[in-house]
Amino acid sequence: MSVPTPKHRELGLADSEYERIVELLEREPNDLELAMFSLLWSEHCAYKHSRKLLRRLPTEGPRVLMGPGENAGAVDVGGGRAVAFKVESHNHPSAIEPFQGAATGVGGILRDVFALGARPIAVLDSLRFGELDSERSRYLFDRVVAGIGHYGNSIGVPTVGGEVYFEPPYEHNCLVNAMCVGLASADGMVRSAAAGVGNAVVLLGASTGRDGIGGASVLASAELEAGDEKRPSVQIGDPFEEKKLMECCLELLDRGLLVALQDLGAAGLTSSSGEMAAKGGVGIDVDVDRVPLREAGMEPFEVLVSESQERMLAVVEPSRIDEVIAVCERWQTGAAAIGEVTDTRAIRVLRGDEVVGDVPVEVLVDGCPLYDLEPAEPEGWMYGNEATTSAVEPGEALLELLGSPSIASKRWAFEQYDSIVQSRTVRRPEAADAAVLKLEGGGAIAVSIDGNGRRVACDPYRGTVEAVLECAANLACVGAEPLGATNCLNFGNPEKPHVAWQLDRSTQGLADACEALAVPVVGGNVSLYNETDAGPIYPTPVIGMVGELPDPARAGSVGLREGDAVAVVGPFAPSVAGSELAKLRGDLGPGLPALPIDLVHAAIELVREGVRAGRLGCAHDVSDGGLACALAECAIVGGVGLRADLDPMVELRGLSGESCLFGEGPGGFVVGGERGAIEELASSVGEQGALLIGEAGGGRIEISAAEAELALTLADADRAWRSLGRRLEGAPAQAA
Repeated sequence: MSVPTPKHRELGLADSEYERIVELLEREPNDLELAMFSLLWSEHCAYKHSRKLLRRLPTEGPRVLMGPGENAGAVDVGGGRAVAFKVESHNHPSAIEPFQGAATGVGGILRDVFALGARPIAVLDSLRFGELDSERSRYLFDRVVAGIGHYGNSIGVPTVGGEVYFEPPYEHNCLVNAMCVGLASADGMVRSAAAGVGNAVVLLGASTGRDGIGGASVLASAELEAGDEKRPSVQIGDPFEEKKLMECCLELLDRGLLVALQDLGAAGLTSSSGEMAAKGGVGIDVDVDRVPLREAGMEPFEVLVSESQERMLAVVEPSRIDEVIAVCERWQTGAAAIGEVTDTRAIRVLRGDEVVGDVPVEVLVDGCPLYDLEPAEPEGWMYGNEATTSAVEPGEALLELLGSPSIASKRWAFEQYDSIVQSRTVRRPEAADAAVLKLEGGGAIAVSIDGNGRRVACDPYRGTVEAVLECAANLACVGAEPLGATNCLNFGNPEKPHVAWQLDRSTQGLADACEALAVPVVGGNVSLYNETDAGPIYPTPVIGMVGELPDPARAGSVGLREGDAVAVVGPFAPSVAGSELAKLRGDLGPGLPALPIDLVHAAIELVREGVRAGRLGCAHDVSDGGLACALAECAIVGGVGLRADLDPMVELRGLSGESCLFGEGPGGFVVGGERGAIEELASSVGEQGALLIGEAGGGRIEISAAEAELALTLADADRAWRSLGRRLEGAPAQAA
């Protein structure tokens, strides 16, 4: 006779965690309380395997207005203005139901930003899928892009940038990370801490249903399994409802009608009420009978844990409730007073006059145990290798690299997004390394999001440092100085020693790089258990960064112009190790070259000042595919050929021709401009900083590097680089 599984295990709580709950409560929890604990003590909500590591990150700086712990971080951009931003994951929901998973990921990150009182002005996305020869990966990519476009376009927030990689370890567990940027008055933002005993707790927005029960909070806290049975757990989004909710909340905040505001995301009312009470040092009573429902017969625990979308929780003074309701009615947004702030320091769940749950806030929110990792470096490469190229000649290799889905133009995707709505966008996707958005009253901000899981898999510490440096380099290429960073740490099961080692080393790399660049981390997200029976994903820290620039008219571009002199700037010492070429050859393994962070930082500052001064019309950092790909991309975007002699660089750095052309690593920039300005740059910096290598012109790309030479037409390079759309023709309408 089989023994039934204890209820706490069914809800994802370990035996030791259940015993701790009983000890802290001094009694056994009832079923509703147990459901609340299962969500707030989940990995997604409690960060129980990562919180200790996150304490390493630098979080303070002279421009930081809001740091970790709020719905989003915020930095001062002068003139009484603030920029709020955050990145979050919606990985497992997107793997199960890609359209709604991606769409509600966008909706959730928008709410995090306008919960502060900031108007969302931009969305960026960082996506990972398996290889495109997989029908499933093509389906997921197609539907995720459609979901992002549907939500962002409908609500009127431009999608201005992002990145997409295709690698085998993401075949069964795609990654969908969304970043939002918003603008606010620096002194007008609101925090999420509940305050004022006797104040009303008001639920704003859509009615509550059973969609999303056990959604993000559960799906993101366990390894992903095959099957469709989890599809009902994926939330259903309505961007038009969110548009009304957003405008309503912004007006309520502008009129000073709200004491506090919190997004209802993972774990729904349980997390929002618990977190607001914990931050304010108060208690909250919630009456489930007063929660507007879209489905009859919902049990109290269903109301508490539902992750129905487009909802916010507000604290309102009783005397202002009528004003709040009037604003909501004008925006056709639901509003209901469902409880009140108390001095009990407990979350009480009522059903009319009956108390159906009563849990101390300190136990529910802060009582979850934090675990120490048990890291162990793996003995070798564990992700497999499969050669997909037989190219020998450098020209053939360049065409294959330009056509590789991870490097090829993502125009097929970003043309499905509205990148210019709101009329702020100065640099659209593909035109520059970072998105540029002008601000009212002068100046502009730039935004970038970056990460390369393959290189982090080769060396978690150095690969993460590279991701931070590349994000800062992308900002430099448009003339922007970093103000703050956010991150999304996507890893496998942290209870496994090799994943724990990756997470530990990566977090330390993130801390050290941000410290070296003096860039504070103002918020972020951790997504663990991204693996299946087939194995874990690549360790994938994604870095988002916001910077400022004084003159958007001088923002740099990727494209070269006819007659531009071309130079390579920075301490670039490329290696084929961990590169896209090594991947195509099936020759990946552990190890990356050492990183001279101080020299790379100096090169970043040099490029930034050159762009700001108007001396550099073209600036593009060297990343995936190496210097040859970077030069080709500058030529393609500019619509002009180029000739480059890399022999001086080969000699100076002691490189082979192949590593000079296709090797990767931080600290390299391709820059272009008038010959006098480029020659002055090269002479003033010296051989270690800038090398004049050629000139833009004609209709061919010709590059020589010692024993390696290549020549191809600009048209052939363009055709290879723009091949992604052709590969996606006939993408399947449903998962295989």
